[in-house]
Amino acid sequence: MGFRLPSIVHAKKNQTPSKSLDVPKGYFAVYVGESKKKRFVIPISYLNQSSFQDLLSLAEEEFGYDHPMGGITIPCSEDAFLDLTSGFSV
Repeated sequence: MGFRLPSIVHAKKNQTPSKSLDVPKGYFAVYVGESKKKRFVIPISYLNQSSFQDLLSLAEEEFGYDHPMGGITIPCSEDAFLDLTSGFSV
């Protein structure tokens, strides 16, 4: 009997800034971390999760709509982000 892990795709290390072509259809990129940011490509279905919407509200409060990484930046630790999203169904 197996189990399914959430569909989070880690970006390659030393990757140049992403372009929209780097993200598969039905997904979007976010940057997560407090000091060093890590790029995750996540399903758009996460936008329906209230706890993910709370994270987006925090991002809006901290960065407004001017995200320094060029994509949505989530101001939480990578571990907290993974803990939160591991419970989401895709």
